[in-house]
Amino acid sequence: MLYMVGLGLGDERDITVRGLDAVRRCAKVYMEAYTSLLSLGLDPSALSNLEKLYGKEITVADREMVEERAEQVLREAADADVAFLVVGDPFGATTHTDLVVRAKNMGVEVKVIHNASVMNAIGVCGLQLYRYGETISIPFFTETWRPDSFYEKIQNNRRLGLHTLCLLDIRVKEPTLESLCRGKKVYEPPRFMTVNTAISQLLEVEELRGGSAYGADSLCIGVARLGSDDHKIVAGPMKKLLDVDFGPPLHCLIIVGETHPVEEEMLEFYMIKT
Repeated sequence: MLYMVGLGLGDERDITVRGLDAVRRCAKVYMEAYTSLLSLGLDPSALSNLEKLYGKEITVADREMVEERAEQVLREAADADVAFLVVGDPFGATTHTDLVVRAKNMGVEVKVIHNASVMNAIGVCGLQLYRYGETISIPFFTETWRPDSFYEKIQNNRRLGLHTLCLLDIRVKEPTLESLCRGKKVYEPPRFMTVNTAISQLLEVEELRGGSAYGADSLCIGVARLGSDDHKIVAGPMKKLLDVDFGPPLHCLIIVGETHPVEEEMLEFYMIKT
């Protein structure tokens, strides 16, 4: 059987009891490490904390392994119990859905054990979950690639008075363009987009598009290390959040839509002090 196990958002202790029972039963344990990260990161000491609590050796599965060598994981799951650990909830990224589809097509039984994810834990900022529109992803801009397909989605959400959750880019073990051209992979150092970079890119896109979807005075909420004891939440206009130090990753951003009085009351606790 293939167990898809959500780890939650904080540290190794956020796994559910059912999830921990499943992991301890498995012959092989993989941990996905490119759509998100636990607050403890991926250094050797952090991994040893997971292995110590779970009582299992953990193989880190990067993008290359999951997207190009998934057959290996599924072949193992055909003969034994295999756990695939996912930060947050197993269905927070389309890659994990693809893995389940491939498993079922191979006749491998799949069991999913859910956990908290950014999609529900973001409620901590005080905005009501059912007042969010379509979630968007903001990638790192490069000199030659500055995609803005998210702009219309923000515009549509704003038109409906809905909040927009922006998930920010994570680049872990990404090959450099130069190395791909040469046919021998050399990887970029890990990078995690900050709230500040996201706002800077959003303002650049607004200036180019000119559709008044948002602006420097638009109310936003910057969130860092959601689900951890040291999480940080700051609300304020885009231009003021640009100067806030949100600290270590992971970060996300909310562009606030129309607000209910109860939401406004909660937001006051996080409003930037001028």
